[in-house]
Amino acid sequence: MNGMIRRVLALSLLAVAMATHAVIETYEFDDPSLQTRFKVLAAELRCPKCQNQNIADSNAPIAADLRKQLHAQLHAGASDTEIVDYMVSRYGEFVLYRPRMNSVTAALWLAPAILLLLATAVVLLSVRRRTKSAGSPLTPEERSTLDAMLRDQPETDDV
Repeated sequence: MNGMIRRVLALSLLAVAMATHAVIETYEFDDPSLQTRFKVLAAELRCPKCQNQNIADSNAPIAADLRKQLHAQLHAGASDTEIVDYMVSRYGEFVLYRPRMNSVTAALWLAPAILLLLATAVVLLSVRRRTKSAGSPLTPEERSTLDAMLRDQPETDDV
């Protein structure tokens, strides 16, 4: 039991040491609009290492570098388009959560619409086929068989 307490204590101290080692970055902005642009762009740019985290939320070293670069470019007066173009030229379209429409990403943008059209066509054809088969009249042979079956049925009194 004493050894288990030591292990728990050691793990707790390790967790506290790791948490205190984390770097909290603060960026100074003269203009509140620059700070807003920083937050928006940092949320829209994907971390190249983490893949499903933006650079604002990622603790990866490359995300920290991208935040520094973003801060420097905002202070240098770069527009949002210039900053995004720079990041894309350096890291590819992957760095954007919403890739631009071009020949490479056209399939990505058009696939949902194409799949929706195909699914609609399949449903319509299926409904049409069922309606057509359900509404078909009986052949003369089927009609005579049905009449014979109905005649042979004993009549029941409804009470």
